[in-house]
Amino acid sequence: MAQAAAAAEKWPVVAIRDLHKSFGNLDVLKGISFSAREGEVVSLIGSSGSGKSTLLRCINMLEVPDGGTVTIDGEEIELRGTKPRRQIADENQIRRIRSELGMVFQSFNLWAHLTILENVMEAPLVVQRRPRGEVHEEALAMLDKVGISEKANSYPAQLSGGQQQRAAIARALCINPRVMLFDEPTSALDPELEVEVLRVIKVLADEGRTMILVTHDMEFARSVSDRIIFLHQGLIEEEGTPDEVFGATKSTRLKQFLNAAHHQ
Repeated sequence: MAQAAAAAEKWPVVAIRDLHKSFGNLDVLKGISFSAREGEVVSLIGSSGSGKSTLLRCINMLEVPDGGTVTIDGEEIELRGTKPRRQIADENQIRRIRSELGMVFQSFNLWAHLTILENVMEAPLVVQRRPRGEVHEEALAMLDKVGISEKANSYPAQLSGGQQQRAAIARALCINPRVMLFDEPTSALDPELEVEVLRVIKVLADEGRTMILVTHDMEFARSVSDRIIFLHQGLIEEEGTPDEVFGATKSTRLKQFLNAAHHQ
């Protein structure tokens, strides 16, 4: 993509170094290192169980890694202790850093008792303590951006899955994040609703937002990404531009994965 060359000269907004994570005896991440620079879109692909979602969750410390470092905008997240009791060292730091990370999950995670507008306004008001009038105006603008401004006063149960996911994206955007993290944002949706959500993410990519996304949609990954990372058994098996990864595949395992994805 055109942004790739410019992004290469820019500051790494997210830098991961030698990340390890296990659950019991299962080693999920076995030493992952990569970075996402300002304005860069990085897609994580790989088969189920390869560590994609765990890697994403380690970035904002929903999962605390057993080893390695996570640095956001030049600031390393402080951890203390060793496996299996490694934990966040500074709760104030992680709250502040999380307020710069917009996370969109597979499930929409909207508050059922709040309207869509109230859902979008919640974090800026409560976590960032911004003025209500300013947040209200920005929340309406974000709902308009994702194409559901007419649903502002509806409740989540009154929306389709695609509309709920777009509301979740608006909620993540309303904190003005330095980076957006997407964890399989369309996996719970049928194909028609999936298109709605992918269209919104494509707009965000075209705006030059820094994004890291886990996706099972290879065509989408190819069209939206500056860089693709293929994870296999907890390691980076191959990475490169979409043309390199999809058009000049080196890894046998990646060829098998892409072939299987093509025939699904």
